[in-house]
Amino acid sequence: MIHANELVHGVFWDQPENPRAALRVQDAAGGFRDVELDAGTRLGFRISVPGKHCLGHHRVHGPAERDHIPCPRNAHAERGNQCGPCFAADDSRLIHDFHRGGRVPPPGLRAYLMQPHWLYVASFAHGATKVGTASALRKWHRLAEQGAVAARYIARTDDGRIVRLLEDLVTRDAGLPQQIRSAAKAAGLADPRPAAEMDARNAEEAQRARALLSVAGGDGYEVVDEPWTRPALADLACGHSPRHPYPHPLDADAHGFTIRSLSGGIALAGLMDNGPEFVVNLGDLKGRLLETGEHHSEVPAVQESLF
Repeated sequence: MIHANELVHGVFWDQPENPRAALRVQDAAGGFRDVELDAGTRLGFRISVPGKHCLGHHRVHGPAERDHIPCPRNAHAERGNQCGPCFAADDSRLIHDFHRGGRVPPPGLRAYLMQPHWLYVASFAHGATKVGTASALRKWHRLAEQGAVAARYIARTDDGRIVRLLEDLVTRDAGLPQQIRSAAKAAGLADPRPAAEMDARNAEEAQRARALLSVAGGDGYEVVDEPWTRPALADLACGHSPRHPYPHPLDADAHGFTIRSLSGGIALAGLMDNGPEFVVNLGDLKGRLLETGEHHSEVPAVQESLF
């Protein structure tokens, strides 16, 4: 079935007990549907309108309640994945400065921020490690969508202010960054380091961060040592097998491939049966308007050059 001019909001993971991933798209009327990304799923699409488009904004009403407001102007994206007015109206933009004495958030966002949060240390296929935060309701999902190879929770906090103060402390004193670019994650999955090596590195960095937290003082948190469970769908992508960077940019033309494995929003995919596998960064589709259907990627003319 053909679905035309749907706006991509990204890859989302659900159900930690039985992990599932999907590409979430929005139709012209503002409704959403999920395109499942299981192993063996054939994903075909064509970029129908050039450029990146605004994803609208959110009004947060509580820990598990929020409304998505489609962009009223159907504008092109100007700041990240939003136009200027939608960026200014988005409640979630206030999250990152709340703990530094930023503007007092509205009641709904404040209720979200005052729920328990978790601090984690995550490691990725190219060897980089970061510190990050997750709300209690998104504890597992956050790391699945980040595309971690290995991760550990190092603290549980009473609220979102405390967790961000601890995150800043770990960045300052342990040198762990708070962001890793999606392009770097995709490049790492084209030649991943051994998963056992990354797990050992993650354990070492997590212990170093926990040692800092143990002597930091202050109330409202407890130091923990809890491993995160990576979804089985990511195992092949995080393993070491022959693969190549996807040879076509996702901002134009038609594409089609079969999902073999998925780490965060990055797929290990085949263009044809029994052919080579490619690393496809589906995150590059965020904000794109596309038509899903029976579309196919151009197979590289000289495959030997990929080996």
